[in-house]
Amino acid sequence: MTNNKKNLSTEQGEELFKVLKDRFEKNMNRHKGIEWNKVQAKLEANAEKLWSLNEMERTGGEPDVVGYDKTTAEYIFYDCSAESPKGRRSVCYDREGWESRKEHKPENNAMDMATTMGIEILTEEQYRELQKLGNFDTKTSSWIKTPSEIRKLGGAIFADFRYGNVFVYHNGAESYYAVRAFRGSLKV
Repeated sequence: MTNNKKNLSTEQGEELFKVLKDRFEKNMNRHKGIEWNKVQAKLEANAEKLWSLNEMERTGGEPDVVGYDKTTAEYIFYDCSAESPKGRRSVCYDREGWESRKEHKPENNAMDMATTMGIEILTEEQYRELQKLGNFDTKTSSWIKTPSEIRKLGGAIFADFRYGNVFVYHNGAESYYAVRAFRGSLKV
């Protein structure tokens, strides 16, 4: 692998493959009918996507395969950490929300972080699909992709899992909390 910013060293790649394979094998319910060797072959051919998965892992997302898109022939990864990723917490929704804060600005915002990492923030539909694979965000919450009509009015939406149900709420896009991050998706 080259030394490009969005490439991992051989050692980093090998370590990430080990972590991903172990997680894949421990959570077969998330990806029935999918074979690890085919996933790994796709990843080996996509150094930049592997880098993005490493960013998901580095920030506490615990990415795992959750599906296969037959139309695009791509494997789908979501952050599958039990709680919202620790390395992405205390961020407001987007740059506009961040810039609107007069004081106590967080270090970053969810949308810019996701773009830098090369991933997409989960939509409400994807978040609900994730919750069918286990119980996630039982103590935390995650920003989810906000419809433009809500965002134009200054709001942003987030979700969590409480009382056996997924709840979707709203906040000002400039707000941030120690227990709120975002979950991402990546297609490879």
